[in-house]
Amino acid sequence: MTIGIRDAVQAVESGAVLGLLSSWPRVLALGEPTHNEDLLLEVRNELFRQLVEDGGYRTIAIESDCMMGLVVDDYVTTGTGSLDEVLARGISHGWHTAPPNRALVRWMRAYNEGRPAAEQVRFAGCDGPLEMTGAASPREALTALHGYLAARLDAELLPCAAETLDRLLGADERWSDPDALMDPSRSVGRSAEAAELRLIADDLVALLDAETPHLIAASSRDEWDRARLYGRTAVGLLRYHYWLADTSPGRMARLVGVRSAMLAANLLAAAERGPVLAHAHNAHFQRHRSSTRLGDLRVEWWSAGAIVEARLGGEYAFLATALGTLRHRGVDAPPPGTVEGALYAVERDRCLVDPRRLRAALGDAPVARESSWFGYAPLSAEHLTGSDGIVFVKDSYGSAAGQT
Repeated sequence: MTIGIRDAVQAVESGAVLGLLSSWPRVLALGEPTHNEDLLLEVRNELFRQLVEDGGYRTIAIESDCMMGLVVDDYVTTGTGSLDEVLARGISHGWHTAPPNRALVRWMRAYNEGRPAAEQVRFAGCDGPLEMTGAASPREALTALHGYLAARLDAELLPCAAETLDRLLGADERWSDPDALMDPSRSVGRSAEAAELRLIADDLVALLDAETPHLIAASSRDEWDRARLYGRTAVGLLRYHYWLADTSPGRMARLVGVRSAMLAANLLAAAERGPVLAHAHNAHFQRHRSSTRLGDLRVEWWSAGAIVEARLGGEYAFLATALGTLRHRGVDAPPPGTVEGALYAVERDRCLVDPRRLRAALGDAPVARESSWFGYAPLSAEHLTGSDGIVFVKDSYGSAAGQT
């Protein structure tokens, strides 16, 4: 079996990735089975550098707040701000302290120095301004969209004044209450003010669309694209808050579905300006329907990757990442019979795996690996049939966050 599996693996390089695909996809999604592992981020960084040189990729989109990501994009394209400040303000989920994220942003800025805008690399956060524990106020996105339109259009075209927005939004703490996830009554998402804000957001986005020729001429394509980001973020957040206040059995499915749709919309928007390397958890990119169980409730939804592929077809590709060990998390060597166990026996620190050849080499359906730590998700049988390649990393040793 090992000899057959050796035929399925090669180095993790851009040329090897292209060998698994018919052409460079518009969105190349690189998943990860757990977060905050420096080695996985280093593999991502090196692959992105190669894709920039070999595949014409110009954007990397990571699982981070899309609004915060604008700070990083400004820095890598224009040098605005200091590296420390930009990392702290521009990458969410506490991942700004990861050394590989710092190295990525520093490399992107150095690459762009002296290059014309059309040849520069760009940074994007593809997630919404939300986490499982709560969602942000829509204030930043709504007021930014309103401000963009108010500066370029006659006041009578706008659905309201800035003061009205401020009054309806109220205190941001009302929106970001973490207890609302478990207690719908704590959410303001179905208040009279929230209902009015949803109508206003819809009108602002419609106005942005209707005035597209004038707005691009009066500003720039980049500024208009940024206003579109404000619009879809405001609409998505208000929709998410609406479902936070719901009490029906479909509440959790709608919440995770809204998040997936926001992530997918951000990836599709980034892909409009050229090929994108996207990086997030495997679960955000898998082609098969996602599911989880919360007590007695089974929740199902489509991942962002499945949504993007439905829109782009063959211009979407997915590389799942698998791990051998995370001993600092209590995850020891994978047992024989599992996908990870078979790859672990190959004795390569990291490799790119052709899933078709791997399936042929394994023969019988592999045993599902059980994770001893909740934060790590092993590959499933669906990943063998639903991915275009598998990146395998034998041993990961955690994050050196806080080091320089």
